[in-house]
Amino acid sequence: MYDEPPFNLMVLLGPTASGKTALAVRLARHIEALHGTTVEIISADSRQVYCGMDLGTGKDLEQFTGGGTPVHCHMIDIVDPHHEFNLFEFQQAFYRVFSDIKNRGAFPLMVGGTGLYIEAVTKGYDLPAAFDSEGLKRLDELPDRDLRSLRRRYLELRGTPHNTTDVLDATRLARAIIIEEKRRESAEADRAPKPCVIPCVIGIRVERSRLRDLIRRRLLERIEKGMIDEVRDLHAAGLSWQRLDSFGLEYRYIARHLRGELSREKMIEILAIRIGQFAKRQETWFRRMERRGTVIHWIDRGDFDSLRSLVDAQGGHSLWRRE
Repeated sequence: MYDEPPFNLMVLLGPTASGKTALAVRLARHIEALHGTTVEIISADSRQVYCGMDLGTGKDLEQFTGGGTPVHCHMIDIVDPHHEFNLFEFQQAFYRVFSDIKNRGAFPLMVGGTGLYIEAVTKGYDLPAAFDSEGLKRLDELPDRDLRSLRRRYLELRGTPHNTTDVLDATRLARAIIIEEKRRESAEADRAPKPCVIPCVIGIRVERSRLRDLIRRRLLERIEKGMIDEVRDLHAAGLSWQRLDSFGLEYRYIARHLRGELSREKMIEILAIRIGQFAKRQETWFRRMERRGTVIHWIDRGDFDSLRSLVDAQGGHSLWRRE
């Protein structure tokens, strides 16, 4: 028996259209069938948190319920799309879900492609609460705006500056002071306890031309399933064109198509290119994670045998048998 588990969170990451959900659901069902341990999935996607945004964000909800034992998934459909969800809120919600899953004797598997969200919980980022309109008002009302006084106040709060450029500009200093004050206020009131997260991170790799083909095929499938209608319905329900544009990719370019700015064919052409560029940025982020010390074990798309063997090799076999 381990004093500490070899890991207490599995992470399956990869670029969009790399087949993360299908592999994650298959792994969850395999572990439950073979070892009796329930695995619950936590989505690490910056847009899947929004209700009503299904096809455009690739929730693939049918994969969690169809074709076998239902697999429970968290962090999907938790906020209204009018709400400006942020990294702090994601981290706090993750900690609550993670602790709840562990307390019930199940095992968490985080799945997604938003590298910043994944790092925020696996690295335990120390984040302030959202810098909201109240914070901006406090920034304007900060009584002493000269650089020397602001620098003294900042160093009282922070000690060593996180970034030396923060102490060279009065506006940046004032903002940093309000953020630090907000951080201290939220430390007791708003924050979920920060649990010890020991991740086993597995990445899915896909050859670039193959990924482009997968992206285009999936895009056409989702358009056929009604993705344009989804965006139209969101706007009809009160979501402004500006807000839809802020979600980027599918929502931005379909909204432009609905406003008559792009033909259907041009919209598809641009979207396929933009999603491919987004996938490249995701891969760049994952490489940066590795340079910053995150160990990522890579497997090829759809290679379930390698995924299963890798999880067991990292200590999963003994972990499932600990109880």
